Amino acid sequence: MTRSILFDTETTGLDPDLGDRVIEIAALELENDLRTGRNFHVLIDPERDIPAEATRVHGFKREDLLGKPKFAEIADQFLEFIGDDKMIAHNAPFDFKFINAELKLCGRSPLDYKSRAIDTVIMARKKYPGMPASLDALCRRFGIDLSERGTHNALLDCRLLSDVYVELIGGRQRGLGLAGLETRTTGSTGQKRTPVNYDRTPRPMAEPDQESLARHAAFLATITDPLWLKEG
Repeated sequence: MTRSILFDTETTGLDPDLGDRVIEIAALELENDLRTGRNFHVLIDPERDIPAEATRVHGFKREDLLGKPKFAEIADQFLEFIGDDKMIAHNAPFDFKFINAELKLCGRSPLDYKSRAIDTVIMARKKYPGMPASLDALCRRFGIDLSERGTHNALLDCRLLSDVYVELIGGRQRGLGLAGLETRTTGSTGQKRTPVNYDRTPRPMAEPDQESLARHAAFLATITDPLWLKEG
């Protein structure tokens, strides 16, 4: 079984170098690119104010996080959950930078971006060049329900991204012959994991809107001597 971790953060701003902090972490465990049901989710006291513009994005105010654990108090739990596995995120440099800044503040070693990161923004831009690559745009492209998404929410965003990720890698890739449920256990602890459902119904793909078609046409116009215009 191939294990990976899909994760997302919410923060007080855009740059930890300017003092911004993590206020929420959500991480989902994947096996063979599908959710197992195990997750790590925590709200964090950032030990500073939360600007109004950040609140408009994720909905959290300073008072909502008073009494929540500080990052240093949950760092070991988070590191235990993610282990040494690959880590998937949408705009991964942003999330890795914030997590590593927090780890540095509490004396932990940073995560190795080069060896561990899988960025779904890069995947989307390679697969659909010239097309929008936001999480909302990709959900609409793949017909993934966005009705519960108002302000950003790390756990919900992870669930949406896990569906997007499966579509970006071409649908159900591994375990094609495995229908129904399997139960797995962690190696040394023997802890039971939630059953894994490998039976997946293909999603209908939404028709592209006019803006997307225009972007695609503009991208195609930049290609010199395209193969599809050559005579066979």
